Amino acid sequence: MQMNYLDIQSSSGIVKEKIKQNLKFKTGKFVWRIKFNIPLNPQSVNNVNLYVTTLNQAPLKTAIRYDAVNNCIEIEPLEPYAQNESYILHVTKNVKSKGGKKLNSDVRIQFKF
Repeated sequence: MQMNYLDIQSSSGIVKEKIKQNLKFKTGKFVWRIKFNIPLNPQSVNNVNLYVTTLNQAPLKTAIRYDAVNNCIEIEPLEPYAQNESYILHVTKNVKSKGGKKLNSDVRIQFKF
């Protein structure tokens, strides 16, 4: 039985069941991986369109990478998440496909570690 180390508190713009956890052990520096079904415009994959904040909207420093082969974005914190503090992962609708199409809506996932 897989243990969920991450508490998904709420989500908007996405069905909560689409959020999957694959953590083998508890760590304060896990990487978010967001899989897309079409290639993205790499210029739209940046820390303006994808970012993590605390509930008080204080930004967390992150490194953002786009894997064009697998159409996957990775968002890695450069500082550990604090235990028992809630955070929000923001994915704005300004993330675009290679053809220039934007996401239908912003996605926000509130989580606690």
